[in-house]
Amino acid sequence: MESVTKLAAKNAVVIFSKSSCCMCHAIKRLFYEQGVNPMIYELDELDNNYGTQIEQSLVRLGCKPSVPAVFIGGKFVGSAKTVMTLLLDGSLKKMLKEAGALWL
Repeated sequence: MESVTKLAAKNAVVIFSKSSCCMCHAIKRLFYEQGVNPMIYELDELDNNYGTQIEQSLVRLGCKPSVPAVFIGGKFVGSAKTVMTLLLDGSLKKMLKEAGALWL
């Protein structure tokens, strides 16, 4: 789990994803449309079983499903359902500004 938290802390927005996951694609697109350039880790494209290890760590952190897993400001926010809820209630933009992911 330490590697996940280290990776999540390196950028304002980090998304753990799989290239074949349609919800992952939708969440990545949502952030791009907000003007955010997230760091994306495609777990199915990482070498040496590293993606599987990260996915197992995400599950231990409480990510269900394991992807997409979104971190903002180094803190685990949630999966697609949580991110969509935050978008709809207006708090996502505030979180992104506080993390330094948005300048406006």
